[in-house]
Amino acid sequence: MPTRSAFEYAIIRVVPRIERGECINMGVVLFCRQQRFLGAHIQNNLTRLHALAPDLDLEPIQAQLNHIPLVCSGGVTAGPIGELPTQERFRWLTAPRSTIIQPSPVHSGLSSDPAADLERLYKLMVG
Repeated sequence: MPTRSAFEYAIIRVVPRIERGECINMGVVLFCRQQRFLGAHIQNNLTRLHALAPDLDLEPIQAQLNHIPLVCSGGVTAGPIGELPTQERFRWLTAPRSTIIQPSPVHSGLSSDPAADLERLYKLMVG
């Protein structure tokens, strides 16, 4: 049986109008320290979001969502945050800081293949 490692993940949500409490799950970020994995799968189609909030400016939201996988990959293309250690980048990505793009609480699980679990969670939580 393959070795299973603990992982943490959060759902990335877009909340167009905080006062209404409506949100759309747009992606998943998963971190597995033991397997040195940090990855994100973010939805690139904002059609559902536009249907929920037709007056919302989608361009800056798409730009922020596109930045999440870059931060996961690390390096200079992700800016100063990309230079942080993997665990700190995950904590930065899952810290609440925006009223529109919000992470869920961090959840945990066990995995022998974090990349496969990232895709499984994406399909389950985002569709």
